[in-house]
Amino acid sequence: MATETKVRYSDKELAEFKRLIEEKIEKAKHDLELIQSAYKNDENNGTDDTSPTFKAFEEGSETMSKERNMQLAIRQEKFIRDLKNALIRIENKTYGICRVTGKLINPERLKLVPHATLSIEAKNMQK
Repeated sequence: MATETKVRYSDKELAEFKRLIEEKIEKAKHDLELIQSAYKNDENNGTDDTSPTFKAFEEGSETMSKERNMQLAIRQEKFIRDLKNALIRIENKTYGICRVTGKLINPERLKLVPHATLSIEAKNMQK
């Protein structure tokens, strides 16, 4: 008797992945709020009476910090979008299927990277 190859995750498995992804989305949204509040923070840090040289250094450092926070926010927004796309794949029952090989992505990989669309095999073929 031939063993049947699994072509998709069961509804029960998909529900578990959905719960995991929804938790990650909530945490990611919270992290995004923290990042955004950091770069929207009041610019006056009480350094009005410091020397001009220090003030220029501080402003340059502040600009670099704001740019870094903006980059982090953009990256976090992309992560949230990728997670939401994973929820759509769950609804379509295509979640966890490698877009290159068509095989199921290892569930341990999906627990670590729940928005993954490539199996390790497909990732290695890209190298």
